[in-house]
Amino acid sequence: MKVLLCHPGASWSVSDVWSGFRFGLMAHGVEIVDYRLDGRHRRAAKRLMSDWTAAKRHSPDIEKPSPADFFLDASKDVVWVALWHQVDVVVIVSALFLHPNAIINLMRAHIPVTALFTESPYDSTADKELRVAKMIDGCWTNERSSVPAFRAVNPRAAYLAHAWHPETHKPGPQPGDDVVPSHDVVFVGSAFRERVEWFNAIDWTGIDLGIYGQWFPKKVPPRLRPFIRGGTVDNAVTAALYRRAKIGLNLYRTSQGWGDDAPHIAHAESLNPRAYELAACGSFHLSSYRAEVGEVFGDLVPTFTHPTQASSLIRTWLADPDGRRRVSAELPARVAEMSWVERSIPVIGDLQSLLMHRQKREVCTHHG
Repeated sequence: MKVLLCHPGASWSVSDVWSGFRFGLMAHGVEIVDYRLDGRHRRAAKRLMSDWTAAKRHSPDIEKPSPADFFLDASKDVVWVALWHQVDVVVIVSALFLHPNAIINLMRAHIPVTALFTESPYDSTADKELRVAKMIDGCWTNERSSVPAFRAVNPRAAYLAHAWHPETHKPGPQPGDDVVPSHDVVFVGSAFRERVEWFNAIDWTGIDLGIYGQWFPKKVPPRLRPFIRGGTVDNAVTAALYRRAKIGLNLYRTSQGWGDDAPHIAHAESLNPRAYELAACGSFHLSSYRAEVGEVFGDLVPTFTHPTQASSLIRTWLADPDGRRRVSAELPARVAEMSWVERSIPVIGDLQSLLMHRQKREVCTHHG
């Protein structure tokens, strides 16, 4: 099977999903043709802005290109690439940065199109993912409670849990780990409003806290600014930070976007990538509550629903290194069969089923 795998376009955690998913498919012999939307988007923005700046000298009223123009330019070649390589199917990871016209043209060219949605229920409830799901042949969502909504618009919708990358997430000290800082408590993730409020509600006196990810020091309370140790870090660095920390934190977001007025999701049950990655690295961690935390980890991952409860757990476990070591040793086994290699198996089965169905339909149409 030959798959055109479309990169999500963003460079943060969803890119890690793309990388792991790609690894898993290739491990089973799937031939991958990459459509790197991230690089195409950067080049499109640079070129269109350069052309606009040059044209403005002679035509001052010329309209400035918008982000939609960047998305369209970055997406326009996907049909040509799919046809040139004669792929069997297109799989789009996330699909939120791919211009809808590209999907429409793929469908017009009778190329099967599917998508792995990674932002449920944050963007599915806002109807962004569901709009795309209506257009394509099949899809998977990372949130199990969102499946009914997807199946209402696409009968070939299914749940695909997140996973970990075998090449990146390994327990025990790894080469290069010693170049990253070692913290008492570490968190890697973006500064959604509820996370800022959560960190600000805890007394961090005497605790070496390291916060990494998309945080903006000038926009957080002053008392938190010293704990922001780095910006966006890649998955290899993240894994090293997890392995070297005494406690990792997994805080599930609830915001549907940024800003003080962003609405909150009503319900979610599934684990995020961070949960699998922390466990695969053998990293002791605490987590805000999700139904799947207990289902997958039992009591190995203590959960909390309030900062006061979390603060007590943090100080209790920091004082118990033997207990942390015991739990850490058991965590990798809980996710041993939940890497992207295993997760890709049902995807391949779904793709084969889709292609067989289309082939039978085409034969019936031909013999009409």
